[in-house]
Amino acid sequence: MSVVLNPYLHFESTAREAMTFYASVFGGTLTLNTFADFGGSGDPDDDEKIMHGQIDAPNGLVLMGSDIPAGMESSGSNGSISLSGDDETALTGFFEGLATGGTISEPLTRAPWGDSFGMLVDRFGVEWLVNISGAAAAAESNSPDSM
Repeated sequence: MSVVLNPYLHFESTAREAMTFYASVFGGTLTLNTFADFGGSGDPDDDEKIMHGQIDAPNGLVLMGSDIPAGMESSGSNGSISLSGDDETALTGFFEGLATGGTISEPLTRAPWGDSFGMLVDRFGVEWLVNISGAAAAAESNSPDSM
C-alpha cells in the first residue's frame, strides 16, 4: 500500500494555460477535462473551463489543477509548492522553467543549511520553493578553496 500527496492548484479561468505551461516545464502527459466533458457545472460560461487537469511526469511528479467555476469564491493563496531532491540538473531546470515570465524572490544559490535553495512566484501567481540537497555543499567541498 502507498499514499501519495499531490498538489492541486485552482485558477481563475487560466487553468488550461497554466497546466500547459507546467507540462512544458516538467514534461510528461497532460490531461485536461472541461466542465462540459463531465456534463457542465450548470453555468454555460464554465463549459470550456478546466474541471480537472493533471500532469503525470516521467519522474513521478504529479500536478493537478482546475478553474474555479462561476459562483464559487477563490480562497486565495495560502501556501506554496516545494520541489526538493538531489537531482541538481532536473531541479535547476524546473526552477529556470518556472521562472519564465515570473518573479524570482530568492535566486537559486547556496543556503545557510548547505543546500542550494531558491524561491519564485510563477506567472500564474503560484509560489515555488526549490531545494537541491547537498548540491552546493558537494560543489564547495570539491573547490580548490576548501582544500
